[in-house]
Amino acid sequence: MQTLLKQYINKNYNGERDWFIQEVSQVYNQQRTNQILDLKQYLSGQHKILNKPSYTFNGKEYVPKKIVLQLAKTMVNFTVSYLLSNPITLTGDETVTKAYQSVYKRGRYNSIDFDILDKMCKFGFVVETIYIDQNKNIQSKLLDPADSYPVYDSRSNYIAMIEYYTMDNVDYYTVYTSDTVEEWTNEGGNLKLDATYNNVSGLPIVYHNQDEISNLGRSDLLDMIPILDNLEDLISKTTDAYNHYLTGLPILTGQQLKGDGLPKDIVSAGLVLEYGSSFDFKSNPFDHKGFESIYKTLSSTLLDIANVPAVSMSKTDISNLSEVSIRLLFSLADTKGALNAKFMREGMDLRFDVIRKLLELKGIKFDDDKFDSFDYHFHFARPSNDKEVVENLKILREIGAMSQESTVEDNPYINDAVAEMDRLRSEGSLKIGRKEQI
Repeated sequence: MQTLLKQYINKNYNGERDWFIQEVSQVYNQQRTNQILDLKQYLSGQHKILNKPSYTFNGKEYVPKKIVLQLAKTMVNFTVSYLLSNPITLTGDETVTKAYQSVYKRGRYNSIDFDILDKMCKFGFVVETIYIDQNKNIQSKLLDPADSYPVYDSRSNYIAMIEYYTMDNVDYYTVYTSDTVEEWTNEGGNLKLDATYNNVSGLPIVYHNQDEISNLGRSDLLDMIPILDNLEDLISKTTDAYNHYLTGLPILTGQQLKGDGLPKDIVSAGLVLEYGSSFDFKSNPFDHKGFESIYKTLSSTLLDIANVPAVSMSKTDISNLSEVSIRLLFSLADTKGALNAKFMREGMDLRFDVIRKLLELKGIKFDDDKFDSFDYHFHFARPSNDKEVVENLKILREIGAMSQESTVEDNPYINDAVAEMDRLRSEGSLKIGRKEQI
């Protein structure tokens, strides 16, 4: 890997010492960073509708309604929670699973997994670096996507990672290679190397979803924002139109017998008109059905693109649903969850390899057979008929089609299968046979 990096530096930057500064300044890197910063601004509430200019109505300047819909956050939160609100289950050899269970608990990796998928959905990718802290615990740190610059060669080989940010007008660079970690800064006006460390965990892990153009992923928000912009514009314009519609235009036929024209406050005043005169308000008809049709179409399209079931957003009434009906309603969410699980696995497999290496440095070793038995499973937060699931598990266990350990792992009421198996052993409830009940 170091050889590939040297070849890359020699080919693109003539072997210069400050190659990482030039790499960060590349147009494609700056474009990606600016896009991430724009998405952060959008998530913080800076939407296109807020730039809508004022206009003149009825002879006066009118500030239009600017209704902001933060539905993008809701969509992302649903996507992340659907896959990871239930902690993953670690399975395999007891020695391996207990060691990894301890690492997960001490490193708070369930929370880190949640943050990884959150950043992946919002920005397309996120970078995780794994290390051993001062207390000899294995920990992970997520780099801000706006500060992360993965380096790929012409054959899409991942060869280095650059973390770059500015604080108090001072630039800070952390260059990760497969063997070393270098910290650079231009404090004082000159570029200097502050520190160099051995990199025992290898290159940071890049989690990313699918993108047809680049090696890094594509934000899910890019598909939602155009529709949300139209929804915000539609609701804001409709609100303005409705207010204007209520105002109307006063129409008077005939002659007023008393008074000096129409009073400005017509609510508490009266008019005296000659016989045969009339007075009313005229206004354009308000097409509420047209508004409803456009709004429903945009809302439905948004839910389809985000793979969020309409029932989850209170757009559909349900009652007396079977397990099959629930699966059909959440089929789009299941599809999105399966894809996100695939993207997470691509990074988590590398993470578990790194953790194995770090555990060996702490004196905890596994042979290949035990490690190969290790696996992990995601549990979708799909509503389910738990009673029906337990009955199916019971039947499978009684006919000998499922082991007791698999029964515990698939039990909807159990999150930590390893701990539950230990409890069963301590209670003497763990049996071997075909007919015992769970």
